[in-house]
Amino acid sequence: MPTHTGFFGRLGLGAHRGRWWVLALTGLFTALSVVWGLGVFSDVSESGFEDPGSESSRATDVLQEELGHDDIDIIAVYRSDEMRVDNPTFAKAMQRIADDLPEDVIADYDLYLDEELDDIERGMLVSEDRHATYMPITLTGQTHEERLHQFEEAARALESGPLETHLGGSIAVEHELSETAESDIILAEIITLPVLLLLLVLIFGGLVAGLVPLAVGGLAILGSLTVLRALTHFTEVSVFAINVATLLGLGLAIDYGLFMVSRFREELNKGRPVPDAVRRTVDTAGRTVAFSGITVGIAFAGLLFFPQPILKSIGFGGIAVVTFDLIAALVFLPALMSVVGRRIDRLKLPLPRRTVTGAFDENAGAWARLARTVMRGPAVSLVAVVCVLTVFSSGLASTQFGSTDQRYLPADASSRIGTEAMGAEFPAGQVGRLHVAVLGQSTEEALDEYVERLDALPGSVRTQLLRTGEGIAHVEVAYQGATDDPEVQQLVRDVRGEPAPEGARDALVGGVAAMQLDNLDAILDEAPRTVGFIIGSTLLLLFLAFGSVVLPVKAVLMGGLSLGASLGVVIWGFQEGHFAGLLGFDPVGTIDPTYLVLITIVSFGLAMDYELFLLSRVREEYLRSGDNIRSVALGLQRTGQIITSAALLLGVVLLAMGTSGLLFLKIIGIGLALAVLVDATLVRAIMVPATMRLLGDLNWWLPRPLRWLHDRIGISEGGDEEEPLPAAGRDKERERVTAGV
Repeated sequence: MPTHTGFFGRLGLGAHRGRWWVLALTGLFTALSVVWGLGVFSDVSESGFEDPGSESSRATDVLQEELGHDDIDIIAVYRSDEMRVDNPTFAKAMQRIADDLPEDVIADYDLYLDEELDDIERGMLVSEDRHATYMPITLTGQTHEERLHQFEEAARALESGPLETHLGGSIAVEHELSETAESDIILAEIITLPVLLLLLVLIFGGLVAGLVPLAVGGLAILGSLTVLRALTHFTEVSVFAINVATLLGLGLAIDYGLFMVSRFREELNKGRPVPDAVRRTVDTAGRTVAFSGITVGIAFAGLLFFPQPILKSIGFGGIAVVTFDLIAALVFLPALMSVVGRRIDRLKLPLPRRTVTGAFDENAGAWARLARTVMRGPAVSLVAVVCVLTVFSSGLASTQFGSTDQRYLPADASSRIGTEAMGAEFPAGQVGRLHVAVLGQSTEEALDEYVERLDALPGSVRTQLLRTGEGIAHVEVAYQGATDDPEVQQLVRDVRGEPAPEGARDALVGGVAAMQLDNLDAILDEAPRTVGFIIGSTLLLLFLAFGSVVLPVKAVLMGGLSLGASLGVVIWGFQEGHFAGLLGFDPVGTIDPTYLVLITIVSFGLAMDYELFLLSRVREEYLRSGDNIRSVALGLQRTGQIITSAALLLGVVLLAMGTSGLLFLKIIGIGLALAVLVDATLVRAIMVPATMRLLGDLNWWLPRPLRWLHDRIGISEGGDEEEPLPAAGRDKERERVTAGV
């Protein structure tokens, strides 16, 4: 064992020496996570898509504070194929439902049987075939979150009759989106874990080696839930943060476990004793895992620039989950490997091929052949891949932004049926509303003139003055169509462009369509800062890892090209609907920019993750031999199958998310899986070695001042040279490695 050991080496030795304490504390933490952490689902928020500082949010807040909540929250649709609404049995059932509505939850409703209604108002509540009616419901909750929590109690009362019932409206849709996402993610994790175990056993060629990374993954899930519940006491955490963070936490934890166990078996095969193998594993693969985790954490930190709570909470949750993954991989896993020791190779399977950590021959195997092929024609390989990625990226040209609504639910979802019934069956059609808060002392004549101006705008079907108060007036502008229709979005701009009535100091425009426009503006406004932060931080981190100014720039440029290709396929497949038949969804024709932001940031983090694993091994070989060509080929040969296996395991987790019935989970899961696939194959296996072959020793160029800086603060895998092996290990290594490529 060397006399000098760096931080990661000391961490590995510490985990080995205190292995029983580490495992005991892990057991206690696991018990705490099961008892307390699983309660996170009752503490998370079901909303969070809106920008709280936007004009639309301020309009909603001021109207509610000054005049109270008066919007329609639930649309309860009742239908009978046998009876018409004027049938006494139908009418009796409707009246009984109305009479039994809980007054502490239901603030207001309209029933077609009310005598106060005139014929036109009553006719608006009855379907054109007169076999259905609907009740617009307003809940008593003072905040949006309170009304979401009231939904289940309201639903029990509204669904109590014998008629076919579907509850639509904004609250019903949001509630079903969150409930379905929660159940789908739990089901995905239940299905995924056995599949991951099978793949890990096949990858490692043995049951014990396959179980060890899975233990890290299971611990990551419980730890993720515990961390996220703790975060709910400090900030709003969206239920969708659990969906994304826990699955990514599981995938990354297993990836890190795969790399650590692979290196541990490699060190054992060199003849190192278990303590030295653990120390060396943490000092090499562990060091790279730490840097990889930081790159993913940087990507998640980019989400904190956006004002929407859903993106912020995913950012906080992602950082917390990645931190926990690193602790599990760098402390728990070394302790577990210390206990397992050479029994890691027990219960081997009689597989006909070598596994990721089997006997290594530089001149044999698919990765050796690929390395030689790319090295012989690097320019051709690079141009071919760039052309393919450019074609994939062309789909971005047709991007049309939209909003998440009932269309992101399965076709048979109750809230989608209830919401879309309004446009298909009732005379009012699919009517949406803009809510304008007029602030200041305006005369009645000025308000009437303002209403007339708004009513004359293209796209406005009815504008009326709803309510007035001390220094405030509520004007409603009704429109037909989806909130993300171009005509509706233009109506929002036109209403905002109209001067406020005389005497008013401001007119704030709110409503779902206005919120959608504000969200898009907020994302576009914050995108430059987010991109600058992520790229700047990543360049600095890669400089510290590789001691080069060329490799970080190359990595960022290739990551951007890979990301563009993945997003182009997402637009082509989901917005344009080419994946609809395969994945079973109805194309919306637009795509919510929230999900593109999430795919962009997480995909970039994952791309840098794999970049670090490959180039860290290349640099380790380069520091040993000084031969760029041989180092690139050896780095690809040694890590290619491991990176591909890691991408496969993470892809399984992401594809499990993509099997959800929710369109937005399909977009995120499949989108990230595509990004991982493209990066682990075309980019990592071909573009990286091709560009490094073309650049030659320029890959490692570093100006003298920066070299001085890197020598003092830089960290890279394996130190400056390979540490000496025991005599038996040197004999094994000499047999395993031949001279040159």
